[in-house]
Amino acid sequence: MAGPMARGAVAELTRELPHLRGVVVGVQLSSPEPLLAEDLVVATLLCDTQHRVLSDEHMVFFNQLTEPAGTVEQRARSRGDDLEQVEVDLDGVPADVARIVLVAYLNGGNARRRTLGQLREARIRLLDLADDSEVVRSENLAPALSTETGLVLGELYRRGAEWRFKVVGQGYADGVVGIAADHGVAL
Repeated sequence: MAGPMARGAVAELTRELPHLRGVVVGVQLSSPEPLLAEDLVVATLLCDTQHRVLSDEHMVFFNQLTEPAGTVEQRARSRGDDLEQVEVDLDGVPADVARIVLVAYLNGGNARRRTLGQLREARIRLLDLADDSEVVRSENLAPALSTETGLVLGELYRRGAEWRFKVVGQGYADGVVGIAADHGVAL
């Protein structure tokens, strides 16, 4: 799969790469000021066909590093240029999980007058879990951001028996509150 993927672009992962059994999702975020772990949160939401999170246990983030089936896990330490990495065992993901959504948000962004518009770079990429080779990479999503404090970066989703990946790049001015509302998460 060639070149950076634009917002809205879809990659037919397991159709084009039938050997693909798992991926590492890498999130690359950079700004002129150093990003602190407590300022920026990367989370993974395991959703049903209605884009709703299955339960509180189906959110993977710094405070809950895996979901009940153990098929989606946030790595304790990322490798390379990624700020955060999430491993996904595509073959093991429970059938009731239709979408795996990757989001980033500023923790207390509005209160501290910080926005994702301050980012120089915001990308999401997928690596083959077997050998860490890059499968796909998004375009830089940062230039379209201004006052947003939350961002849906991309999503893995099922189409029949196949897995696809979509670059989303949707910003939220109301940050985690807006993301939570759209995905049925009670804060």
